[in-house]
Amino acid sequence: MTQHALKDQKIWMAEDAIEPGIEDRIAYSTQMGVLYKGDVQQVLPFIRSESIDTVFADPPFNLSKVYGSIVNDNKSDEEYLFWCRAWLDECIRVVRPGGAIFVYNLPKWNIILGNHLIEAGMMFRHWVAVNMKLTLPIPGRLYPSHYSLLYFTKGTPNTFRKIRTPIEICRHCGKELKDYGGHRGAMNPNGVNLTDVWNDITPVRHWKFKNRKRSANQLSTKLLERVVQISTNECDIIMDPFGGSGTTYDVCERLNRHWIGIEIENCDVIIERLQTEDLCPHKSEDYIEE
Repeated sequence: MTQHALKDQKIWMAEDAIEPGIEDRIAYSTQMGVLYKGDVQQVLPFIRSESIDTVFADPPFNLSKVYGSIVNDNKSDEEYLFWCRAWLDECIRVVRPGGAIFVYNLPKWNIILGNHLIEAGMMFRHWVAVNMKLTLPIPGRLYPSHYSLLYFTKGTPNTFRKIRTPIEICRHCGKELKDYGGHRGAMNPNGVNLTDVWNDITPVRHWKFKNRKRSANQLSTKLLERVVQISTNECDIIMDPFGGSGTTYDVCERLNRHWIGIEIENCDVIIERLQTEDLCPHKSEDYIEE
């Protein structure tokens, strides 16, 4: 139990999305959401079926990174995929008809997990390429330049909000990078339609965006804002079963979305982030069409 006195307040998730039995695992709560400390496979069964509007999952990538003393990020390929399919099946169960599932991972894994979602009856919407150069070139292979963001829905989406992004300009001369075939004057003044290749998500390196207690990678708030804005409306429920640094929950708090979080290692980092608001969100110039 944290500074929030849970016994004196009614948490909306207790009756709306969470089955009784895991109250002792609550690490933190706000008026908008609740964070559970524990293994994802032990907590997910307590989420009620078809109660979540959007699931965003950013699991460990099985790259032998050190997240703490509990997480094993060095499984065999077979063990890793078996584990991913298990929690993914739970995510399929808890998402509402018309709700969305986003999975952020390496293309190596998402090509297999995407097929699993299709076989489970989910509707493929997009493979988003998040262009981000973080590694060194690998001999004998193309330079890996993007992470994969799968976007599936349980049938026809209940919510799909159109996003427009600013016209790209040259950072040196300030002029637009494309001439748009001579039809520049006919373009929407709010920007161009968001594509399935995101070139404007930068790595989180500066300490004004990143908690000093967490050495592992951290996602940009800009990426999560897009996921949230595309697939939900205010007061919808978003679940992120791999809390990490708490980026999803931070974004939900600022965009007035309810949230359910699960984290096995870094609850203290997430709590500090939500309590102090010391970390800055990344600048976003996305235009959301209502």
